[in-house]
Amino acid sequence: MGLVGGLALFLFGMEMMTDSLKLLAGDRLKELLARMTSNRFKGVLTGATITASIQSSSVTTVLVVGFISAGLLSLQQSIPIIMGAEIGTTITAQIIAFKVTGYALILVAVGFAMSFVRTSAKVKGYGSMLMGLGLIFFGMELMKNATSPLRDFEPFIDTMQDLRNPLLAVLFSALFTALIQSSSATTGIIIVLASQGFLTLDTGIALVFGANIGTSITAFLASIGKPREALRAAVVHIMFNISGVLLWLGFIDELATFVRWFSPVSEGLSEIEALKADTPRQIANAHTTFNTANTLLFIGFTPVIARFVERIVPDRKMADEEEVLDRTYLDDILVHTPALALDLVRIELARIGAATLRMVRGAIDPVITGTEQELQELQEMDEEVDRLHGALVTYLGRLSVENLTEAQSHLLSEYLGAANYFENIGDMIETNLVDAGRVRLESNVEISPSTREVLRALHEKVQWAVEQSTEAVASGNAAIAKDVIDAKAEINRLTEEAEAHLTERLGAPAPQRLAAFRIETELVEALKRIYYFAKRIARLVAEETELYSRQTHGGGMTAPERR
Repeated sequence: MGLVGGLALFLFGMEMMTDSLKLLAGDRLKELLARMTSNRFKGVLTGATITASIQSSSVTTVLVVGFISAGLLSLQQSIPIIMGAEIGTTITAQIIAFKVTGYALILVAVGFAMSFVRTSAKVKGYGSMLMGLGLIFFGMELMKNATSPLRDFEPFIDTMQDLRNPLLAVLFSALFTALIQSSSATTGIIIVLASQGFLTLDTGIALVFGANIGTSITAFLASIGKPREALRAAVVHIMFNISGVLLWLGFIDELATFVRWFSPVSEGLSEIEALKADTPRQIANAHTTFNTANTLLFIGFTPVIARFVERIVPDRKMADEEEVLDRTYLDDILVHTPALALDLVRIELARIGAATLRMVRGAIDPVITGTEQELQELQEMDEEVDRLHGALVTYLGRLSVENLTEAQSHLLSEYLGAANYFENIGDMIETNLVDAGRVRLESNVEISPSTREVLRALHEKVQWAVEQSTEAVASGNAAIAKDVIDAKAEINRLTEEAEAHLTERLGAPAPQRLAAFRIETELVEALKRIYYFAKRIARLVAEETELYSRQTHGGGMTAPERR
């Protein structure tokens, strides 16, 4: 009971500390990742810094996938960041190895007081972080006390003896880590057992190897069904960890000797007491040494690794737009990290924009010359837009109850508005345009060639506006958004020309002329309305960029620079 309860407190404390760190560091880490990828070693430093700051290699990987998807990072650039993330995870073991469990309840008390006072969101965040750290140490103390009687429990001692086999230790630790989905928790238990004298350094190293494999397997399973970028990043993760373990498995003794050489040694203790005192720190040092050495060994092969992963995880064989529609970026891992989750929302908005743009591109011909089947196919395309819109609104609803800053709340509101505008465009096509096409068929009306030409000219400009608005959302580029807003005069000119043409054609000696006029007028109004929605999306992007610049850099940074 003590072991299970201690593990529960350890995991709860880890989650609390991680959530607080993500909240405190989200925006700064996003900018750090965007800027520090000019060379491999900066990428390693970036991955290590981010993961050490938020204590979650999973979040780092998801963030990397988002940047790859947005075209801001290549797979080759992301590999050093993933390698660095493995170094960052070893900080947890280093913290745990310090013998500070006696101060656990003080940290809990101070952290709770800071959270309870709530003088500011930042103070509350630091309070939660300290409270989480205290719960980690308190959980370790409970596990340590609970395992003390196991010294005289023969089945447990026999199990520890079996783990002296490196292969068995690696397999056991990998399965355990995959089960509890936390390599930090596995490392914590390893250090607790080492502090009780149950583990030698050699066995502890083998168990750490297994924890590295176990956490990468979890990430790989989580990537199944996600975008190809996520699967590739997970493959890089698992390849790096498994290759590193296989490389070092035959050199555990040498690694242990090297770690003992530079790790502190307690003087004047018996052999068993020295084992208890020194092994936890040595295991933590071995963990850091192992991941750092692997990074140095593999960093020179990032181009080869990238090409190999792209070969075994190829792009889907479908059109670019269809592949975009097949993706999903709204990852639950980041829903508690608003600064990073909002970036995924922006990428998902581009998905909705791509689905909407497909409708706009395919709208005019079925309406003015198409069959009932073509109109039905156009109408059904709106189902995809509605599905994506519903998923995004649900995700934003979950995100809205998180602890958001004022700027994040404003951004969430703007993203929700943009999603609604995209859906409105889809609805305009599904109802107004498709209905106009069906009235044309029922009334047996034929649109004249000259009118088709006028309508297609207006449609082409409206299509351009939707395409540019989608691009502005995806890139955060205020210049593109401004182009869409400034296109209002051109849209008005084309609309007026179309209306003048229709008025002139009203008196033409053609059958069903009045019915044709009504249908053609409906098309012009619908296209003009679609541009209005595209302009509103572009204006949201422009307002977002202006607000960000004013709040952070006094207008000195543009959206592309910050992303």
